[in-house]
Amino acid sequence: MAKITLDNLAHSYLKQPQKDDDWALKELNHDWVDGEAYALLGSSGCGKSTLLNIISGLLQPSQGRILFDGRDVTHAPTAERNIAQVFQFPVVYDTMSVGENLAFPLKNRGADPKYIAERVNAIAAMIGMEDQLKRKARGLTADAKQKISLGRGMVREDVNALLFDEPLTVIDPHMKWELRTQLKQLHHDFGHTMIYVTHDQTEALTFADKVVVMYDGRVVQIGTPQELFERPAHTFVGFFIGSPGMNLFDAEIAGTIATVQGASVPLGGSYAPKTGHTQIGVRPEFVRLQAGGEGLPARILRVEDVGRHKIVRLDVGGTAANAILDEGTPVPAGADRVVFDPGAINVYADDWRVAPQGAQGDGPQGAQGDGPQGAQGDGPQGAQGDGPQGAQQGRAA
Repeated sequence: MAKITLDNLAHSYLKQPQKDDDWALKELNHDWVDGEAYALLGSSGCGKSTLLNIISGLLQPSQGRILFDGRDVTHAPTAERNIAQVFQFPVVYDTMSVGENLAFPLKNRGADPKYIAERVNAIAAMIGMEDQLKRKARGLTADAKQKISLGRGMVREDVNALLFDEPLTVIDPHMKWELRTQLKQLHHDFGHTMIYVTHDQTEALTFADKVVVMYDGRVVQIGTPQELFERPAHTFVGFFIGSPGMNLFDAEIAGTIATVQGASVPLGGSYAPKTGHTQIGVRPEFVRLQAGGEGLPARILRVEDVGRHKIVRLDVGGTAANAILDEGTPVPAGADRVVFDPGAINVYADDWRVAPQGAQGDGPQGAQGDGPQGAQGDGPQGAQGDGPQGAQQGRAA
């Protein structure tokens, strides 16, 4: 196990990057705590795999350093970093049996045969292949081969870190749940530092202690699932986390009131005047429907019953929005207004969350990851026009 430090790290696939968009990975400074499980979450092309490959040594960064427990490994080959990596598509030795594939990393390091047999049997049981240990890998299905890849990555107990690059893509849905549970149990039992890349929020939120949300090559928030849900530090986090994601409305902010489409919306705190593009964000769970009275005029487009709850699709003054109702809650007759729980409203300026005045630990340098610089110095390094090579950032979205 190891503490992994990302120091002034950034990467471009171009030889001479000139502008912000030339950087696949924008400047990043962070410590990955020894023994924690992280998920790198974001849409395709946001820089997740680039960052993982830099950590593993498959890719040399354009600037900055990687340190394992304070030792600079930026230019060290993968073999010297003592990590295990599992890729999106299965990598197995077809001429070997399932058991030989699982045993290979241990045999390659001269482990005791008895220990090898114990670990192989334990991992085979974990991935549900204990009855296929003597079968050749050739001819197995893609999901069976990927289970072997996962098992081979987990068989060693002495690694500094376990890295997973969307490893469950080819696994059937039921087995995905089983393997996520097993990975979490493995982390609980042995305390490996784990980094798991995915674009699936369910995988990220069920696997990780901390979720690292990436957008456009930047880390926009690092937090627990609860923090990401309740206090998205960036509008992308609010949109990407949740099903449906957070509703966003253009607004003018003044003290404890947001003005949206000419109507006053009470806020849960007081805010200093903000410039730029200001919005409020409220999750569908905190939107209430009512007939007449205060609130924003809304038109119901359709109601989708998804079993556990209903999703009400809305048009709120030309802005698409959603409300979630408990399964047993009917849609109010004649509903034509929406109101929001003030305590659940987040305020954004140029896509970054703004904390209410007097909120402890919040603000631009907030301890919870809010504001342009985020927790522990994270964030885009660009809200003020900084970033790799001093490129002007502008708005993050």
